[in-house]
Amino acid sequence: MLLAMVQVTTAQRIVDYAMSRRKTGRTLRPKKRAPIRPIIIGGFLALVLVLVAANILGGRRAPTSAGAIDPTNPQQVALGKQIYAVQCASCHGANLEGQPNWQQPLPDGSRPAPPHDDSGHTWHHPDDYLFNVTKYGGQRYSPPDYINAMPGYEGILSDAEIWAVLAYIKSAWSPEVQAAQERANEQAR
Repeated sequence: MLLAMVQVTTAQRIVDYAMSRRKTGRTLRPKKRAPIRPIIIGGFLALVLVLVAANILGGRRAPTSAGAIDPTNPQQVALGKQIYAVQCASCHGANLEGQPNWQQPLPDGSRPAPPHDDSGHTWHHPDDYLFNVTKYGGQRYSPPDYINAMPGYEGILSDAEIWAVLAYIKSAWSPEVQAAQERANEQAR
């Protein structure tokens, strides 16, 4: 009962206030609300910052290979050959031949370094995958129960140097293997 009286009293006050405004000629206007536009813009900017941070910190995607590898470019292939000799040949062989028994597990569960010539499996993968494995290391792209000993070269080689190494490797492939690997690139796009 008391609640009903309070509600009636409050309703009566509102009606009385409205009537007094009418008598004076002033109309009731709603209170000004905070503009919604700054809230929307602020929310959008926050979303953009989150997406940029996620891309920088989490995704770390490599630049696309479109146009980055040219196995017919003598300068890029020569640079790649020099870098390969210093950074890669000790594991993958001076002639891209890989280590013996590269498909057999070692005692620690990893495998010997595979060949990068036609006899290996490098050409089965698209360029972007090869770039990412070279830059960030093979374990990042392997199943959790697989031990991948391929180190990452981020901070050691620039992106252009990694693309040059891949151009050198691809330049050694037969035309048939190059065509097969290009199909892998097309499927990945």
